[in-house]
Amino acid sequence: MSDEWWAWLEPVRILAVEASAQILGIYATAFGVTVKDDDSPLTAADLAAHQVIVAGLQRLTPEIPVLSEESASIPFAERSQWQRYWLVDPLDGTKEFVQRNGQFTVNIALIENHQPVLGVVRVPVTGLCYSAVRGYGAFREEPGQLPQPITVQPLQPDTPVRVVGSRSHGGPGLQAFVAKLGAYELVTTGSSLKFCQVAEGTADVYPRLSPTSEWDTAAAHAIVEVAGGRVVSAETGESLRYNTRESLLNPHFIVYGDAGRDWLSCVPRQG
Repeated sequence: MSDEWWAWLEPVRILAVEASAQILGIYATAFGVTVKDDDSPLTAADLAAHQVIVAGLQRLTPEIPVLSEESASIPFAERSQWQRYWLVDPLDGTKEFVQRNGQFTVNIALIENHQPVLGVVRVPVTGLCYSAVRGYGAFREEPGQLPQPITVQPLQPDTPVRVVGSRSHGGPGLQAFVAKLGAYELVTTGSSLKFCQVAEGTADVYPRLSPTSEWDTAAAHAIVEVAGGRVVSAETGESLRYNTRESLLNPHFIVYGDAGRDWLSCVPRQG
């Protein structure tokens, strides 16, 4: 099984490159922004990247269904039959795209039995790419260089905890979490790059105590777990699972590298 996943990694990385080119072509223009039903922004770049990725995945694996943020209306009665599918966010961090700060990504994941087993996260503006396949490793690739293996890092004694938080969705939950950590350093970053910082060991923890959807997290979730970290529900401590119910919203969650600390004890409790 994992040999098949490994064989798909390079074609998927190429699709992320092609989607990035579509995104950058629109990023360089005076693009318009519309608002979806959930009040999130939508641009021509989201749709162009979606079309490139979905068409490419259908060529690569015509037998495997694709669920993308821009085609998320597939009913659960149909989705619930899937044991394997591609889960795509063609442009993660549309708010960052609109603000032109460069911190947005292309996210492509393969889900097997409700768990992400392959993930690609690419930054169109810089060309930085993170990728992982369960059983083979997690990697960071700078433009023009070979992929380098990455792993999470243990907490360092007597040094502040390195926390990464959302640039657009921090809020009181994040502040309450860090207040319980003791000494910490907080860096705000956009999109799924926060997961990748934990995966490569440049951050220790990413608490997400505000809404996300499954396509926001799956690709980077795979990278974190293959790199030795965890992505767990902030309520139960169990790993996030995908496509288990009608709603495509995730529970609040914690991403961490070092399992030796009780991160859930820092989660603010309601009531």
